[in-house]
Amino acid sequence: MPVSFPIMIDKLDMFIALSREAHFGRAAERLNISQPTLSAGIKQLEEQLGVQLVYRGSRFGGLTPEGQTALVWAQRIVGNTRQLREEMRSGRHGLAGEMRLAVIPTALTWAAELATSFSALHPKVHFTILSRSSREILHQLESFDADAGITYLDNEPLGRVDTLRLGEERYVLVCADTSDLARRACVGWGELAGRPLALLTPDMQNRRILNQIFADHGVTPATTIETNSIIALVASVASGGCVTVLPGTITRFLAGGEGVVTVPMEVTGAEHGIGLVLPHRGARTPMLDAFLAEAGKLFAPV
Repeated sequence: MPVSFPIMIDKLDMFIALSREAHFGRAAERLNISQPTLSAGIKQLEEQLGVQLVYRGSRFGGLTPEGQTALVWAQRIVGNTRQLREEMRSGRHGLAGEMRLAVIPTALTWAAELATSFSALHPKVHFTILSRSSREILHQLESFDADAGITYLDNEPLGRVDTLRLGEERYVLVCADTSDLARRACVGWGELAGRPLALLTPDMQNRRILNQIFADHGVTPATTIETNSIIALVASVASGGCVTVLPGTITRFLAGGEGVVTVPMEVTGAEHGIGLVLPHRGARTPMLDAFLAEAGKLFAPV
């Protein structure tokens, strides 16, 4: 039976949500529809395509091989449809819509600055800023779950993305103001040997970078707290039981409270660039072109 294009897009949205949530109830909640409506939509999509997309039992059982193939096409079709709508809308009403920005935790202040600057120029654009690991950012760009990202540029492979360098990370020690290191002008990496440390979890690229720096200085980190939250790191330091090392930009924003100070770490000579990453898909949308241009102006070298 023929199906109209808008209805097909709706069914593809349902299929993408189900693959992401791996649960019919959560996917329905994400789409703000009932679970029977979702189940019926997936069934209709399967009938239209003539293949089974989802293994079913008492619960979601994963995607079939045909479902895995269909997911790639579904993400591409929905992403291209979103781009088409955006281009048509911008031609009539200026830039408007949603910008989904996935950002490594240590660059969230940069993301907020960029989003604020862009929104001032284009008030009809709504930002969703998501804190993600560097690997999650690349996956979300590939699967059309994010429009752009801010992540490390030159430490681990990025794949097929367009990039704009925004700046470099420079590290500072974060410690309680009662620490013996609090009044130092600079702290050497080797001086942290044996000290209780709070660090990001190993799935974060920042942690992998720090592990390499410590190894280069012959230090085995004495990690007592691991977390994927920078706020939790700074709060752990404020309690006085440990110290941490973080990029100076976000630390100066978070560590302004009473009882916590920052001290520059010695420069290692290996700076780690932070930059904007965009999916490499040929022509960009007007919104992404404008976003890239604003980032270039805002973070241009002085």
